[in-house]
Amino acid sequence: MNTKELLKQFDETESELVRVVSAFSGEQLNTVPFEGSWTAGQVTEHLLKSKSGIPQLFSGATKSTEREPDEKVEIIKSIFLDFNTKFKSPEFIIPSDPPHEKQVLLNALMNTRAAISKVAGTLDLSETCTSFPFPQLGELTRWEWMQFAICHTQRHTRQLKNIFQIVEKRQKKFHTNN
Repeated sequence: MNTKELLKQFDETESELVRVVSAFSGEQLNTVPFEGSWTAGQVTEHLLKSKSGIPQLFSGATKSTEREPDEKVEIIKSIFLDFNTKFKSPEFIIPSDPPHEKQVLLNALMNTRAAISKVAGTLDLSETCTSFPFPQLGELTRWEWMQFAICHTQRHTRQLKNIFQIVEKRQKKFHTNN
């Protein structure tokens, strides 16, 4: 396990997310791409909600890990990087209805990223967090929580790219016809 590499991967994943969200106009950010889908703003808020508690979780109650600290990483990857499977979001990270303000979301992404990087860079990532068991997986180590943050963000960054293509195409088509 290499903390420096993990933090670099986290930072690169977060940078890509910010780049993708930044590409949306305010209107595009709040456009439903297709029936039953979230807007890009809602996807971004969902990601923020899923990661905003990580700094407190990392600073909270932990215990020594009595297994490999990265034991559940492959399970996390297999769940969140399987782009063919759709999931129902837990209630507590369902986003609010539009509209969403682009700059507010971008500022929150930057603040969350900085807060996670700060705690992850100073704490023992092999410790198991005990204050919030992950749904269906149980207690995770800080290392595994970081992997979750990376994989979940990669999953939704891909979704945001797809949404952008749809809303951009629709907008161009609309402007061509008018």
